Amino acid sequence: MITCRAFAGRRYAVLGLARSGLATVEALIASGAGVTAWDEREEARDAAMALGADIGDPLHIDLIGFAAVVVSPGVPLNRHPIAAHARTAHVPVIGDVELFAEARDELPPHRLVGITGTNGKSTVTALIHHMLEAAGRSSLMGGNIGLPILARDPLMPNDRGDGIYVLELSSYQIDLSHSLACDVAVLTNISPDHLDRYDGFEGYVASKARLFSLQHRDQVAIVATDDGPSKAVASHINHRLYRVSARDIDPADQARWPALQGPHNAQNAVCAMAVCRVLGLNDEEIERGLATYRALPHRMEWVGEAHGARWYNDSKATNAASAAPALAAFPPAPDQRLHWIAGGQAKGDGLAACRPWFGHVKQAYLIGEATEAFAAEIGHALPVDRSGDLATAVARAAANAAPGDIILLSPACASFDQFRDYEARGDMFRELVKALGE
Repeated sequence: MITCRAFAGRRYAVLGLARSGLATVEALIASGAGVTAWDEREEARDAAMALGADIGDPLHIDLIGFAAVVVSPGVPLNRHPIAAHARTAHVPVIGDVELFAEARDELPPHRLVGITGTNGKSTVTALIHHMLEAAGRSSLMGGNIGLPILARDPLMPNDRGDGIYVLELSSYQIDLSHSLACDVAVLTNISPDHLDRYDGFEGYVASKARLFSLQHRDQVAIVATDDGPSKAVASHINHRLYRVSARDIDPADQARWPALQGPHNAQNAVCAMAVCRVLGLNDEEIERGLATYRALPHRMEWVGEAHGARWYNDSKATNAASAAPALAAFPPAPDQRLHWIAGGQAKGDGLAACRPWFGHVKQAYLIGEATEAFAAEIGHALPVDRSGDLATAVARAAANAAPGDIILLSPACASFDQFRDYEARGDMFRELVKALGE
């Protein structure tokens, strides 16, 4: 795990004991810090106590003298009373990524890449990590993806250079960071999302932009300027800046990268290419990494063929802006029709971002709470099947599909009406498709 001598002798409160919270408790205690931990779940409190933490709710203890309150990114600081309670005691509220930033001075020589954006940041993070590893560089992926960063062992340099930490950063993680100066910071795109946590869309944009304000003047910013808000962020960056665009990618080149099809993946690829050039990879290494990359689970993941159709799991598309590129990736052809499974718990942005691509869709199969709202919004633009649940949607799409057709789960909705999370939704989709072939 990652520890830091600077934490020794200090006391921290940790609120929220899921994976990153427990990893934080363990790393702080291993560093010699005192920890008071809390979670509403008794089993999580027991796990923290077994690691050596005291148990206490930070809302009900005197925080004066604490070094920080470390909260899970899921804690809504705009509504949760811990923010005001900590402010009264003059104690900062931070996240595990900020602890990692504070520990960097004690780590072996390394560089840090941070990727944020509304959509695509997971793919860009995984793609950069893959390209670096394929080129023989020492790389570790973390942040909002994979294992908690503090639970990982520190990277060691190799004969190709310093270790490189590649972190996916949500807006929440940026909000909870104060000293996170990325050697390379990336913005993929910005569209409305998580507005329940911010003072309007402007507040959400400001959270993304803050990643660049934390950088030093000799560090690098990379911004995909395919949308207006991202262009505006780029216009206020006054250190080393590279503007990139999906239009920079030659379609003939993209055709060689099997897991990076569609305009959204052109943007993902151009961001990753820019980062890897800054980090010293040559054109041959970059091309090899792009050609050998395999998609992350639930992100335009090719599941397989069943009933003559090709099935794709894009369960991670939890808003219309992230579902739209998936629809755009499959233009109609004589031997290819697109069947679209959508719906769940709507986020309030409707399907406006998807409307330009309705012409690609042969039929939509709607599920979950959003069924009637989405059906009304689609109107007569394309045929709609009110399937209700995922199993019914899969069965009906399979029955209607012809050989060569595409069946795409890209919900444009959160999953919480019918599933624990988008991963559970995607896992069930995979199992349902697998059962069709049995």
